[in-house]
Amino acid sequence: MEFTNREMKVWNEISEWQEKLYQYEPTDLAVLYDKWLEQGFSLLPENVQQQFFEKLDTWLFHLHAMVQSSQVQIDARERILASARVFDEEIETLSDLNHLTIDQLNYIANQHIAKHRLYSFAQGGMSGSGGLLLLGSDIPAMTVINVRIVQLIAMSYGVEVNTPFEMMLALKVFNAGAMPKRLQGIAWEELTREVQTAEDDYFYLGIEELTNPTWMEQPLKQLLKALSIAVFRKKLVRGIPFISMAIGAGSNYQMTRNVSEFAQKFYQYRYLLEKKADGE
Repeated sequence: MEFTNREMKVWNEISEWQEKLYQYEPTDLAVLYDKWLEQGFSLLPENVQQQFFEKLDTWLFHLHAMVQSSQVQIDARERILASARVFDEEIETLSDLNHLTIDQLNYIANQHIAKHRLYSFAQGGMSGSGGLLLLGSDIPAMTVINVRIVQLIAMSYGVEVNTPFEMMLALKVFNAGAMPKRLQGIAWEELTREVQTAEDDYFYLGIEELTNPTWMEQPLKQLLKALSIAVFRKKLVRGIPFISMAIGAGSNYQMTRNVSEFAQKFYQYRYLLEKKADGE
């Protein structure tokens, strides 16, 4: 099946974005940081490392399931279907969204992306202005926000995220989106290979490992942000800690921007790939 002009334009945009990922050159500081991080974890016994990352993977999987089954997410699913019925009143399930055009699906997804970027911005501002309780809750809150936006983007492109295959894939998309740019090219290649070669679209048969030492850069960045906020929290302008609020808001917004951009490109790619396969 041939793409329409708009679909071909989006496909080309994804290809250009993908090439930028592949051609991204890490700085010397980033390479040094990777070596430092790897050496730091190598000091831990191998069984301790394995247990740590297994527990982290399990926590992420349970968090994904909790967010996916929450009433807030169920309501969001219904809002996605309601938005889709504006374009086609025959739509009953998420899989029916495949009948919409790529521009219509982008419109639905962009509504949720804009809201969650704003939520991240506000969350960062609160963490930068409050006490230790707000600062300590920042990493869990940001994880929930970003896991949720990946799920919403998937649903906006007609994908149910309640099967083992889709749950694991969505987690891997979140994981890849949270990675530094220099590592996203490899993650993108692995994800696109999985959807192209998957033999079962219900059970997940691939590698279930999510986290590793390189993934830890994002949590460490969040800890560095917390340290910066703690340093500048007492620098007040008219009684308001503007500097620490700006650090928190800017850092959180950028993280959600990276995750949502990666997720949207992936699910756009998947929608177009499946549409092309259905027409062959």
